[in-house]
Amino acid sequence: QVQLVESGGGLVQPGGSLRLSCAASGFTFSVYAMSWYRQAPGKERELVATISRAGGSSNYADSVNGRFTISLDNAKNTLYLQMNSLKPEDTAVYYCKADNSFLARTYWGQGTQVTVSS
Repeated sequence: QVQLVESGGGLVQPGGSLRLSCAASGFTFSVYAMSWYRQAPGKERELVATISRAGGSSNYADSVNGRFTISLDNAKNTLYLQMNSLKPEDTAVYYCKADNSFLARTYWGQGTQVTVSS
């Protein structure tokens, strides 16, 4: 059974930090490109960061570049998102996504809420 389970969300003050985790199981984690998305109330889901398996390159949305870092631990089948200097506009439900275009398979987690507020 495929599972992506996010954790680490919560309430944090502006300027604070959080680290999100996404634990993967039920598929070959190492051959999937991994991404973080977020969806704020009343808005469409947007790409936050992605990390490829080929060369391990990462890309970020302009709004988070320089503040967020995406990383992987293949031994633990876990994806991370380190979020620093958080702003109220970062408030959203954060989702992890696994993609393998060759296999034409995509998996989503259930999401974790991040609220940035004083």
